[in-house]
Amino acid sequence: MLIIFEALFSARKNLQFYNTADTVGTLGLLAGNLIIGLVIQGLVLGLYFYLYQFRIFTINELLPVWAIWLMTVVSIDLIFYWYHRSSHRIRFLWAVHMNHHSSTQMNFSVAFRQAWFGPITKIPFFTLMPLVGFDPSITVVCAVALRLYGVFGHTQWIDKLGWLDGIFSTPTNHRVHHGSNPEYIDKNYGNFFIIWDRLFGTYAREDGPVTFGLVNNLDTNNPIEITFHQWMAMARDLKRARSVKEAIGFIAGPPDWKSKH
Repeated sequence: MLIIFEALFSARKNLQFYNTADTVGTLGLLAGNLIIGLVIQGLVLGLYFYLYQFRIFTINELLPVWAIWLMTVVSIDLIFYWYHRSSHRIRFLWAVHMNHHSSTQMNFSVAFRQAWFGPITKIPFFTLMPLVGFDPSITVVCAVALRLYGVFGHTQWIDKLGWLDGIFSTPTNHRVHHGSNPEYIDKNYGNFFIIWDRLFGTYAREDGPVTFGLVNNLDTNNPIEITFHQWMAMARDLKRARSVKEAIGFIAGPPDWKSKH
């Protein structure tokens, strides 16, 4: 519904928030994500329930109900911050996450341009929660709610929101995250709270027009090409690697890592 209203508003005001080819590419990525997610996400949730048997604490017995839910939301968002930040600074994680940034548009539909293999790359980060003692049945509800909130940030329709922009990841903050302007690259990783970016030095205000997309945009809207583009580039780099150290740099270094040779 948000997408429909935004598209109608954009068309009426001639704002060009949507591009047909770009939106078709997003729908293709969404379709793949839904198909793969049906298999992967059920298995991942099963893994979290299995790990919960080995928990250090039982948080449900330590806190009142309201505090359990609040602590779960805060914990998910903090872990997501570091997962998201790692996905921009470690190339094999960037290879998965990159397709979310491949759109040169910024609208609600872009929120659904998600990585097909994202649930797998999240496992090393989020297995901490059931092991510490967070109930997976509560965690999954909070995670879905936070993911739905994440849709809200993907728009040019909503302007700055005053003091809320200093606490939450509002549209103005998330537009910065999708910018390829030098001053906006690798900023504003938070999904719900923007406080993490302020604490860990990755915050930037939207002080000028944002150029959406990648530093080097892909000349395609084919969902398969978008999904595997960075993997193919990484394979080519590994072929020409002259040492184990160089090969590790091409895989685990930042996306802009360059060999000294």
